[in-house]
Amino acid sequence: MTIPILIILLFVAATAVQLWYWLFVFSKMARWKADKTPVPEPVPVSIVICAKNEAENLKKNLGHFLNQNYPFFEVVVVNDNSTDETLNVLLEFQKVSPILHIVNRQQPDPKQVGKKFALAAGIAKTTNNVLLLSDADCTPRNSDWLRSMQSFLTKDKSIVLGYGPYFKEKTVLNTFIRYETVWTAIQYFSFAIWGHPYMGVGRNMMYRKSLFYEAGGFQSHEHIASGDDDLFINAIAHLNNTTVNIDEESFVHSEPKRTWVAWYRQKTRHYSTSTSYRLTHKMLLGLLSASHFGHLFLGTLLIILGYVPIFLIGYIIRMSIILLVSRYILRKLDEYSLWFWLPVLDVAMVLYYIIFAPILFFGNKNKW
Repeated sequence: MTIPILIILLFVAATAVQLWYWLFVFSKMARWKADKTPVPEPVPVSIVICAKNEAENLKKNLGHFLNQNYPFFEVVVVNDNSTDETLNVLLEFQKVSPILHIVNRQQPDPKQVGKKFALAAGIAKTTNNVLLLSDADCTPRNSDWLRSMQSFLTKDKSIVLGYGPYFKEKTVLNTFIRYETVWTAIQYFSFAIWGHPYMGVGRNMMYRKSLFYEAGGFQSHEHIASGDDDLFINAIAHLNNTTVNIDEESFVHSEPKRTWVAWYRQKTRHYSTSTSYRLTHKMLLGLLSASHFGHLFLGTLLIILGYVPIFLIGYIIRMSIILLVSRYILRKLDEYSLWFWLPVLDVAMVLYYIIFAPILFFGNKNKW
């Protein structure tokens, strides 16, 4: 077998794998419709937020959490060894909001690395069995955020995976951050709908406290600084206990990083946990990334070798399917403006894989 024939066969194989993901996995999210009948009765909910030197963010955002349009809830904020005015800001809020409860952790333990210990301390202080998690730098889209998330927590479903987009800005970095966030959401929402939930985002996630303690909390991976969201979900979520919420009312927005260096540090912390996923999830995600990279890299080799028509046929078929499926998904996620840039962003993701591949192999020790 000659080298050109081998490259052609590999290109066709990579393209076929990509088409399978888009046609049979990601299309599930494009077709997804919420099934909220009957809507469950409101139950008491505890919102849990961890704050480490978040005084300014709390000033801007905490009021949005405290003023939710919901009959029975409390907000538990953990001040995790902050050295700024975080505690004073919380105390000022507490004067006018009796539903705010403060957990003050001011004695650092060098063995307790990362956010998990602060979050576990906050969960221990909650009085309700339903937990809704978010972060101090997040802003619920409106006052019906809590109600929307709770409406998906039915008798059979103990975990609700929500969406956490970033605010829109007119910069190249912001465009890519928003696309990478959408791309991640497409994967974890589609996999969950497919019956293989593997992660969620800690800035917008709901689950029952009883489930947390039945799973032993974070003990199985507390030695890893990150992973209070994705590793926990990876360990406990399955087809029968997990659902997704893609209603716009349930969105929680965050301020994006404004420098490439700051964003890179954030992503290295996030990706340091993926090596601890279940083997099945690592294989599915690895095949997805490898086929994406292979489609474009091998396609480039075909162009160099003069097999342009073969590349064009494969590229046009794949990109047409991506544009079609993404058209519906991006509307659901309120990111339709990204649709026109998909061909460019799709190529940019290959560079993204190359940059972050070392994290997957060698890990990262960043603390929260």
